[in-house]
Amino acid sequence: MLTQLVRTVNAVLALVVVLAAIAIYWLAVRPLPQTSGRLAAPIHAKGFIRRDGRGNPHIEASSWQDALFLQGYATAQDRLWQMDSLRRFAAGELAEVFGPGALAVDQRSRRMRMRALAEADLLRLRPIDREAFSQYARGVNYYIDTHRGDYPLEFSLPGHAYDPRSWSLTDSMLIGLIMFRDLTDNSEYEWSKSALLSRAGAVHDGPAKIQFLFPSPEGQALSPGSNAWAISGAHTVTGKPMLANDMHLSYGVPSTWHLVHLKTPEFEVAGTALPGVPFVITGHNRQIAWGVTNLGTDVMDLYVEQLDERTGRYQFAGHVEQAQLDRQFIGVRDSKPVQMDIWVTRHGPVVLTDKGRSYTMRWAAADGFGFPFPDLARAQDWNGFRQAVSIFWGPGQNFVYADRAGNIGYQAAGRIPIRANGSTAFTSDTPLDGAAGNSEWTGYVPFEQMPSVFNPPSGIIATANQNPYAPDFPFAAPGRYDDAYRVNQIRSRLLAKSKLQVSDLQAIQKDVYSAYDLFLARQITRLATFKDADNSVREAAQVLKGWNGQMDANLAAPLICELFSNELRSGLVAGSIAANSGEKPSILPRPSRVQELLRTRPQGWVEGNDWDRMLLRNLTRALASGRKEQGSPIAKWKWGQFLQWNFEHPVGKQLPLVSGFFDISPVPMSGSGTTVKQTTRTLGPSERLVVDFSNFDNSTLSIPVGESGMVASKHYKDQWPNYYVGKSFPMEWNKVSATEVLEVQPGK
Repeated sequence: MLTQLVRTVNAVLALVVVLAAIAIYWLAVRPLPQTSGRLAAPIHAKGFIRRDGRGNPHIEASSWQDALFLQGYATAQDRLWQMDSLRRFAAGELAEVFGPGALAVDQRSRRMRMRALAEADLLRLRPIDREAFSQYARGVNYYIDTHRGDYPLEFSLPGHAYDPRSWSLTDSMLIGLIMFRDLTDNSEYEWSKSALLSRAGAVHDGPAKIQFLFPSPEGQALSPGSNAWAISGAHTVTGKPMLANDMHLSYGVPSTWHLVHLKTPEFEVAGTALPGVPFVITGHNRQIAWGVTNLGTDVMDLYVEQLDERTGRYQFAGHVEQAQLDRQFIGVRDSKPVQMDIWVTRHGPVVLTDKGRSYTMRWAAADGFGFPFPDLARAQDWNGFRQAVSIFWGPGQNFVYADRAGNIGYQAAGRIPIRANGSTAFTSDTPLDGAAGNSEWTGYVPFEQMPSVFNPPSGIIATANQNPYAPDFPFAAPGRYDDAYRVNQIRSRLLAKSKLQVSDLQAIQKDVYSAYDLFLARQITRLATFKDADNSVREAAQVLKGWNGQMDANLAAPLICELFSNELRSGLVAGSIAANSGEKPSILPRPSRVQELLRTRPQGWVEGNDWDRMLLRNLTRALASGRKEQGSPIAKWKWGQFLQWNFEHPVGKQLPLVSGFFDISPVPMSGSGTTVKQTTRTLGPSERLVVDFSNFDNSTLSIPVGESGMVASKHYKDQWPNYYVGKSFPMEWNKVSATEVLEVQPGK
């Protein structure tokens, strides 16, 4: 009897395994794209999609139009679900698939009128750009149309199953606007700083303290950043220039970037592409290379309006104006559509209503568009490069340049608003008075007046989101500029050796030295000598003794310093607004502000002007917090246990039995917000590029996870092991080691 029961159980288990295998094959393996053999497609002449060992497509076509068709097709093969999710996120259409839980995200995009902006940008496209977007969309749609019922797994999951609609030019514009928004949306910061200033009035010198902690030209503690530098041949082993770029963005799976190589008779270009957008965003062509970091200049302002929400009438410069009503309906899965009425004033749409006040948003993205990447693919020299980026509208970027002729350069690009009331510039890091009419944009800074450098005597150009404007720059340029910690370390490393090679630049990209945290460590070791210091303070000081500032995942010292920093920054803000005990501020000041206060110790900031007692109190709290998280002794703490990355697939994380196939988590990380390898719990290097002009095949490029967004693909997360330890892969150019070749023939 027992034997029969065992046999029955085993048979049932075997059946479950077989059914699971069939389901996995049908949903995940069967939809994997065709990457070898022959394919008929509506192109003009035979083309090839050759994939290297990482699955990166090297596309060769007889015309640039066919190349972009094949780029759209290859990107859809790898990232169709990601592309569809991004366009839905931008347009405010996620709830159509994911239900009421996505409604708040959709409402944000709808308030910003992202689709309306994208449609307006289409009218601004040059003919060559429109043709490029059209060919790319044709390629995406050919994949969609020929794979009905064969889409990636995410389109088939119970409760979320749907078919993607055709790709449009507007969809590509929407995805570009996501990046624009991610890199320039400072509305939450402006709102938060305004709230702090209003509360600081009850504290002696409170508003002045808030202004010191959050100065107009700098902003808050952390925002998306990147590193890019170029060095002349005088600094390299080969005598030829090199260029490096690692863009720091929110991490996720699939990766932000799709790597691609396009070869046509008109141009050849390779590098990082944005899924859903044609051409290459950063990389190199046959003659030049370029990388970017976020410029950070403020291109978004909030205005508080005197607006009647019932009628849309509002005050401006002493008279009444009528806002336009934009009525939208958000589709919600398994529910009724949700109506949204959005008033649009001369400043922009109402994005927030609070305590009877309406806040509108003026955003540079609503005023223009420029797509420089077709021109960059063709540019041959510095003049061609500058002409290409001169049309770039935003998000504002620091472009770093190098070329085969031996030149290096820097150009700030993107349209920066001119904020001036007559001859007087006004600040814009808190909401402006929309009714007064004296805080209006009067135009945009001409490209010719933007910062630019060509072949500096030092032979080094480096940007890490620091303020690029000279003191005599004729326009106000407030923004979210980073402290100089990263750029100083980059320059120091570049000057540490007389001659550099690719491996040296790769090593700099993974540098985790923090001058700020080392400064804090010295403060802590000094505090341990005080008679009021308890055993935990002395234990922490012993750990920090001899520490060299490396924010290594396996060390305790970084955690001690960062917990101390968090307490200090929160305490300084709280003390400026008379916050309740334990209240955490919504924004925190930059480390450089904290370091300056600790170095100068001005009066009036801490009780009894006793800075040592204040520091000791915050250190004690920080250590207690650390013990709560990681126990005792302090010497066994690990920074990486605190600083972890969790790659969670937006859909896969909802499937507990199989989420491990989608996700990578948790992973201990090294670095911090002040290290060259800028790493926090939410962002880090989204790619690592090094271009070697002595031989393009020596160049390297990698992304965090993998080229494919399909969980059953061998390229879903195959780059992660190398990325994690700071290694990269050859950026194959002349010698493409193709493991799979898809020959595409003209046909239907």
